[in-house]
Amino acid sequence: MTLTELKYIVAVARARHFGHAAEACYVAQPTLSVAIKKLEDELGVVLFERGGAEISVTPLGAQIIAQAERVLEQTAAIKELAKQNKDPLAGPLRLGVIYTIGPYLLPPLVKNIIERVPQMPLILQENFTVRLLELLRQGELDAAIMALPLPEHGMSMQTLYDEPFVVAVPQNHPWAKRSAISAQDLKSETMLLLGNGHCFRDQVLEVCPEMARFSSPGNGMQRTFEGSSLETIRHMVASGIGLTVLPRASVPDMHSRSNMLAFVPFEAPVPERRVVIVWRKSFTRRAAIDAVCEAVAACELPGVDMFVPDGVVPDREM
Repeated sequence: MTLTELKYIVAVARARHFGHAAEACYVAQPTLSVAIKKLEDELGVVLFERGGAEISVTPLGAQIIAQAERVLEQTAAIKELAKQNKDPLAGPLRLGVIYTIGPYLLPPLVKNIIERVPQMPLILQENFTVRLLELLRQGELDAAIMALPLPEHGMSMQTLYDEPFVVAVPQNHPWAKRSAISAQDLKSETMLLLGNGHCFRDQVLEVCPEMARFSSPGNGMQRTFEGSSLETIRHMVASGIGLTVLPRASVPDMHSRSNMLAFVPFEAPVPERRVVIVWRKSFTRRAAIDAVCEAVAACELPGVDMFVPDGVVPDREM
C-alpha cells in the first residue's frame, strides 16, 4: 500500500469517474486503474462498483476511503510541520470565502497580504458555506472566511468582525429619506433576496424575524423575488422592483444617491452577522492564520466592527 494509491482512490471517490480522477492526479488512466486494482487485490476487497457512466463506492470502500483521507491529511500535516520549522509564512495559503463576503473583503485583504507577507500568496476560492466546509475537511482548503451561524464542523474558529445589515431602497421610494427602518416595516414590501444555498439569505431571515415570518406566500409579505448575487439584486432594486437587505461592507457610502439607490439603517437592535475564519485543528501553520487575521483587521471595511487580533476572544471550537 502506498500514499499514491490512497491518493488515487480518494480522487476516484470524489470524481466518480476514473478518467476525471486520472486527470486530477496528472496521470494516465491506465496507470491509475492498475494501481487501484493492485490495492484492491492487496486488501482483498472491492472499493468501487464499476459499470455505467458513473462509478459508485462500495459500503466498505467508503470506510476505507474515509480513512485514506485522514492518512493523506496527516501526511500533509507532517510536510507542513517540516515547512513550519523553516518559515510558517512561506508558501501559498489556500483561502475560501463565501460569495457575500468575497467581493468586498478580498480586494483590500489581498493588498494587505502582499504588503505584509509577500512570501505567502493567497490561492482564493469563492463558494457556498457548505461547500467550503467540505473542502476544508478534504484538505483542499487551508482556511475559510464565512459568517455565523455555521453547521457543526469540528474545526477551530476565530472572530474577524461584526457586520450590520442595511436596507437598500430605490432612490424615489418614500423610505429613502427615513433615518431608520424596523424589520417589522419590511413585511409590507416586495423583498428581493438571494436564492437558496446562499447563507446570507438564511442570516437575513434569521436576524429579521418579520421577514422570516412573512416570507412564505400568502402570509403577509406581498411577494419575494430571488437573485443569484447581491449585485444583481442591487440593480433590481435600482430599477424599482423592490427592496433588499445588504451587508454593510457592500455599501461604501450610506449617503450616496448616484446609483439610483438609497441606503437606510435598521432601528436598534440592528441585525448583523459575525464573520469568522475557520481552519482544521490539524493545520499547523498557525502563524499564517494570524497573518490573515491581522490583514483583515487592517482592512478599512465601511461600517463593520473589527476584532483586533491581539484582543480577540481565544479560539473557539465547534
